[in-house]
Amino acid sequence: MKTIQVGILGYGLSGKVFHAPLLDVLDDYQIKKVMTSRTDEVKRDLPGAEAVRKIEDITGDPDIDLVIVTTPSGMHYESAMKCLLAGKHTVVEKPMTATSAEAEELRRTAENKGVLLSVYHNRRWDNDFLTIQKLIRDGALQDIHTYQVNYDLYNPVVQERWREKSGPATGTLYDLGSHIIDQTLLLFGMPESVTAHVMKQRDNSETADWFLAALHYGKLQVILQSGSMNAASGPRYQIHGRNASFIKYGKDGQEAALSAGQKPIDENWGADDPDSFGELTTAADEKRHTETIPSENGSYLTYYKRLADSILNGKPLPVTAEEGIDVIRVIEAVMKSSEQKRTIAL
Repeated sequence: MKTIQVGILGYGLSGKVFHAPLLDVLDDYQIKKVMTSRTDEVKRDLPGAEAVRKIEDITGDPDIDLVIVTTPSGMHYESAMKCLLAGKHTVVEKPMTATSAEAEELRRTAENKGVLLSVYHNRRWDNDFLTIQKLIRDGALQDIHTYQVNYDLYNPVVQERWREKSGPATGTLYDLGSHIIDQTLLLFGMPESVTAHVMKQRDNSETADWFLAALHYGKLQVILQSGSMNAASGPRYQIHGRNASFIKYGKDGQEAALSAGQKPIDENWGADDPDSFGELTTAADEKRHTETIPSENGSYLTYYKRLADSILNGKPLPVTAEEGIDVIRVIEAVMKSSEQKRTIAL
């Protein structure tokens, strides 16, 4: 079987933590080149890969089949376009681009060049979200009328990093909001309209670090919120249906494990802390029953396993370009709603 030769653009948090460790443990992939100035880190972490300094060293390499774009978000369009025009299958780290117009151009280019284009929305494979999907599939949560997600951080001091600088596709809405918007669209599709408020809450913030967005689906209301100054967190998910509610605290631990240098090589990878298991409360005849629901194991590896099946066997992509574009469309509607102080139809 052919091994997919990979080039990675960037070796910061995204490339080093969310991509390279996953690719490194899958036999379908071989990391050939990494574009970065962090040569010593690449030599240490990926002894079989070559550190290069220019994108052309990757896009011009005829042996490379797939390029992973982990450059700063505002550069995604430019970086991905060069990869697509070079005839490379391309994965773009979320958010896909700064604007939906840019994202559409990438999709059209991929189609014209006959290559695959996907967006790395890895938090579809968080343990909490996989558990929610299972509860819905099994019928434990029916006729959902309220779906609320809080993505809280405690980062009260503005840091010197590109994500917190003024510029295209920076700030909390693009960074964290893209995750929970993608999850929402996967469950419910595109909303009818959006009402939102986006702001700078911390002292000296250069870009938005807080947002509250309501996505309207008729009687179903989705409430998404994220802030940067929350020393303690409430429930991550609150989901209410006709006869049942699911409340979940805590967050998936895969990021922390990958950051600590661990790799997903055993069956316990992605397991949740039992203290963070969610609770399902069902109501019938004015009686209520609450039970603890063990979480499904998280699995970021699933994305790359399915991507290999797409490249090698023509199977559907784990995340399509159109799904990535829809996330940007919602982000644009959220920003427009906040700026114009009105509900925006989609």
